[in-house]
Amino acid sequence: MKGAAFAGLPRAGVIRRLGSWLYDFLVVVALLMVAGFIGYGLVQLALALSWIDLGPHADAAALLGASPLYSLYLGSIIIGFYGWFWHTSGQTIGMRAWRLRVQNTDGSRLSISQALVRAVTALLGLGNFWVWLNPGTKLALQDKLAGCEMVVLTKEQNRQLLEK
Repeated sequence: MKGAAFAGLPRAGVIRRLGSWLYDFLVVVALLMVAGFIGYGLVQLALALSWIDLGPHADAAALLGASPLYSLYLGSIIIGFYGWFWHTSGQTIGMRAWRLRVQNTDGSRLSISQALVRAVTALLGLGNFWVWLNPGTKLALQDKLAGCEMVVLTKEQNRQLLEK
């Protein structure tokens, strides 16, 4: 299905966006748990091999909690999740369930830079409330800053995207 087939669709409201966000939140939490497990395992390995020491920290978890590098690692997991889905298909897992798609106004997919700008400016989902401040445009803060829109798909359009 070409991008033009998605042009002119109605934009999504706040409730639908938040429903999708809740689904994605659960997926992101699971990803962060796996990433945390990997990070913790690597720190334990580095401690066992004496590559690092705990310093003033009580244990490996405290060491990770105080590390800006670890925070950056977890943040990159979140941004990567959203950025990848928005760039490749315009839909995250939650957006598929709620029949939503993020796209340019001509119906084309977001560029990588647009997806990253949108992920960073979404403010962990709070940017969606901006829609209530702009009821005429139904653009969230992240949509406005990334130059895109979130639209509601028909059941048939959503099915066609899922089959790709």
